[in-house]
Amino acid sequence: MIRTAPDLFSYTPYWAECFGSVTFFPTTRKEMEHLGWDSCDVILVTGDAYVDHPSFGMAVMGRVLEAQGFRVGIIAQPDWRSTEAFAELGKPNLYFGITAGNMDSMINRYTADLRVRHDDAYTPDGAEGKRPDRAVIVYAQRCRELYKDVPVVIGGIEASLRRIAQYDYWSNKVRRSVLIDSGADILLYGNAERAIVDLTHRLANGEAIHDINDLRGTVVVREFIPAGYTEIDSTRVDWPGHIEKVINPYEYIPEPSKCASDKEKSDPQEVMPLRIIPEPLKGKQKLDGNKTYIRLPSLDKVSKDPVLYAHASRIVHLESNPHNAKTLVQRDGNREIWANPPPIPLETSEMDAVFGLPYQRIPHPKYGDHKIPAYDMIRFSVNIMRGCFGGCTFCSITEHEGRVIQSRSQESVIKEIEDIRDKVPGFTGMISDLGGPTSNMYHLNCIDPEIQSSCRKLSCVYPVICKNLKTDHSETTQLYRKARNIKGVHTVAIASGLRYDIAVEDPEYVKELVTHHVGGYLKIAPEHSEEGTLSKMMKPGMGTYDRFKQMFEKYSKEAGKKQYLIPYFIAAHPGSEDKDMLNLALWLKEHKFRVDQVQTFYPSPMSLATAMYHSGKNPLKKVSYKSEKLFVPRELEERRAQKSLLRFHDTENWPRLRDVLEKMGRGDLIGSADWQLVPAEEKVRNLRQAAAIKNSPQAKKSAAQTKLALANRPTAAARKKAAGKAAGKPAKKSQQKSVKKGQM
Repeated sequence: MIRTAPDLFSYTPYWAECFGSVTFFPTTRKEMEHLGWDSCDVILVTGDAYVDHPSFGMAVMGRVLEAQGFRVGIIAQPDWRSTEAFAELGKPNLYFGITAGNMDSMINRYTADLRVRHDDAYTPDGAEGKRPDRAVIVYAQRCRELYKDVPVVIGGIEASLRRIAQYDYWSNKVRRSVLIDSGADILLYGNAERAIVDLTHRLANGEAIHDINDLRGTVVVREFIPAGYTEIDSTRVDWPGHIEKVINPYEYIPEPSKCASDKEKSDPQEVMPLRIIPEPLKGKQKLDGNKTYIRLPSLDKVSKDPVLYAHASRIVHLESNPHNAKTLVQRDGNREIWANPPPIPLETSEMDAVFGLPYQRIPHPKYGDHKIPAYDMIRFSVNIMRGCFGGCTFCSITEHEGRVIQSRSQESVIKEIEDIRDKVPGFTGMISDLGGPTSNMYHLNCIDPEIQSSCRKLSCVYPVICKNLKTDHSETTQLYRKARNIKGVHTVAIASGLRYDIAVEDPEYVKELVTHHVGGYLKIAPEHSEEGTLSKMMKPGMGTYDRFKQMFEKYSKEAGKKQYLIPYFIAAHPGSEDKDMLNLALWLKEHKFRVDQVQTFYPSPMSLATAMYHSGKNPLKKVSYKSEKLFVPRELEERRAQKSLLRFHDTENWPRLRDVLEKMGRGDLIGSADWQLVPAEEKVRNLRQAAAIKNSPQAKKSAAQTKLALANRPTAAARKKAAGKAAGKPAKKSQQKSVKKGQM
């Protein structure tokens, strides 16, 4: 069933539309007064500096709400140590909207080795320490502390990836939904334009926020399950081999409320679901998708049982298609975490309208001449699409934006490029990127909407490209041609990630890309060379990489350009054993790669690879206590050893590599031959001794004296002249010849 939604801009505007559009949303009371506002309808609190650009979430949400007629204020990077900064704009009429910013605050601050980063790209001058850890929780609690009666709405990437119980790498435990920890009233996940517009209008029309629990793309807390629902019980992994009948629904009884008055108001018979179906029997029942939910293992269960955590993660990812996903419910104490199905993707016309709103495309003037690194990186780039159907298990894009590709029209993209040319300071004619989560998925969707609406695949391209996936890149190729022909634009670069496995299906696109849009280097991400590890990543084999490399080199040669592929790789991914990393290192050695782009696997919340990391199970397949057990490099030294294998050319890694190779019984790879990975200790010692002698004070003094002597040494001409003077004036050549003849 293809689900639809009202057009994003079809709502009757709120009365405050009479104030019109603002240049920048107010960040202070003084700015509000200048606009003639006595209050804000919505105040957005963000962990990023305020940049009015469509690549920054708070700017998009603000402009979308402004287009609906609401007055929006922004509190950017407030001092969270008190409520003072949160009171800057006064009390909002409708709600506080909380986001940690464009990045998860924990990933933003800590490396994969849990070291503290010393910069923050979303802060003026890259300064660190301008946002707290777990910013969504902290900001929401401060807003609640300040105004207890004002609704608190949380969203953005940090909230989205923590919408249900999730493994937390930084504390090494499973944490409950951030909705509970923050004390917020509702959580919006994914690209939340539809949810925030609907929610804001309903609140403006007088609905209480606790009565709004049916919005797609939202998570709420409920005390009990409403009447009329069917539950699919997915709280177990090992069911009996044969189930004869449906379990009695009265086996599930919600815990009674502690309040006596609540007991009198609610009859247990009225709040019971109609029936409970064991997960193995769900395919044999005719169910109403609008009145069916899946019960996940409770917080208590997934916190104590990693296998159940992996199972729950698998269910969440299987229920990600907005056209067929069911509501997910997870018990947390005496509360029910109720996660509604994902939002309906935006149509192209809606995407165009969102990106066509009056963004200033620059940081707020209050930052003056301070540089915001993240803005400098994207100010000349254009986002042409959303979503990713690749399904890479280590990536959280799919969990946030979904698998359905949402693309803008070519006209909308061209208009934005012209706006950059005409409005953005410092533009020199180069567009730094036309892309998104993946640069070459623009307008690539399922060939049949009906097939797409019923699909539950985790990836459209793994293990092979789905026969129903459109792989014709002609719209992207046409867009590239139009973009580079815009007056005032001399270069259009492609910097977003490239799925080369679908690119090779369209040689014309690859030729266009290589000929006109690669500036010497193209970054791609094979991630690994070994099938065992690649299967845990859901990435294609190296055969596809070789095909793309051949095409890349062929078209580069035809264009008369010397260009190179820069491959990215991941170390210490779940399922990656030391022998796999060694084989990858040998592959790099054979192909004469000295890679710098190496990332140690980072267990981000909610990803499938994170479930592998925590549980040692593979949720790409049905999970049970007897199912496949994965090798997971968790210890810091294991992770560093795997990373060092990929950087075998780095002298700092040589001592560790020798130890690793000896332990693996591969001491034959220690030596100076072309095929060996790391020099022997003796050679290194000799090199160090030679370097030490060369750099000693005595050697430096001797070298300086020699250099001075050479500098003061007379030239050859000067030496010849001096020699002539010492021997007297030489005879002329004719005299010299006659003398020689006389002597003969």
